[in-house]
Amino acid sequence: MAWFKREKKGISTLTEEKKEAPDGLWNKCPNCKKALHSADLIENKYVCHYCDYHLRVGSKEYFQVLFDHNEFTELFPNLTSGDPLNFTDSKPYTERLVDTMQKTGLKDAIRAGVGKIDGEDLVIACMDFNFIGGSMGSVVGEKIARSIDYSIKHKIPFLMISKSGGARMMEAAFSLMQMAKTSAKLALLSQAKIPYISLLTDPTTGGVTASYAMLGDINIAEPGALIGFAGPRVIKETIKKDLPKGFQTAEFVQEHGFLDFIVDRRAMKAKLATFLKMVKN
Repeated sequence: MAWFKREKKGISTLTEEKKEAPDGLWNKCPNCKKALHSADLIENKYVCHYCDYHLRVGSKEYFQVLFDHNEFTELFPNLTSGDPLNFTDSKPYTERLVDTMQKTGLKDAIRAGVGKIDGEDLVIACMDFNFIGGSMGSVVGEKIARSIDYSIKHKIPFLMISKSGGARMMEAAFSLMQMAKTSAKLALLSQAKIPYISLLTDPTTGGVTASYAMLGDINIAEPGALIGFAGPRVIKETIKKDLPKGFQTAEFVQEHGFLDFIVDRRAMKAKLATFLKMVKN
């Protein structure tokens, strides 16, 4: 027998009296589709605790995960893109930049900061996919170059977190020039014998993969990250063959020798700190 007795049959609640969960309280895993509470997700470093899927996050979240107590000094925060080509597609490039800045709260597709990770000094430059697909424009290249200069001047290791759809078409050749520019700066970093760690996250594609993302003293990636130059459809149409299962995943790329190892985001800080202490000694 039930421990209570309902006096009225049915439950009727007026629409205006219904309560909704606050925005941002729950998320859904893109892989297993299960509901994830935001507080649990933050505690688990934005990794699904059901299927271990690594959700896409931006520079704010990576800084929160990696820097001690989320304490860091942002470098070169006010750089913004120009419009050297007066580019227009469905809207003028200048208008697109302003709209994206307002929606994301970012100045461009990258942020850089310097702080400590388990007590070790580190400069981190992290890309944001939400800003025009994490595309590599002149600001991205300039911030990376200036971050490298800062690392050389202060003799601090440099970590690059890549998350990009490739070059920014609105800047054409100006965007492609960033591949050579950042690669040349990394050569100077190597000559100064300062460690460079490249972390490839989902997705890392196009000109970013073809330049600084693959030039680390160690190249590491998160599980399941999409890593490649051209997309699977383009490659399939070019070679006229079906692609292997799991093609362009981090695991496939590591198997073919392009990555040193794959690290779960929850263990990332400890792994990076261990590497920094090892090279320091």
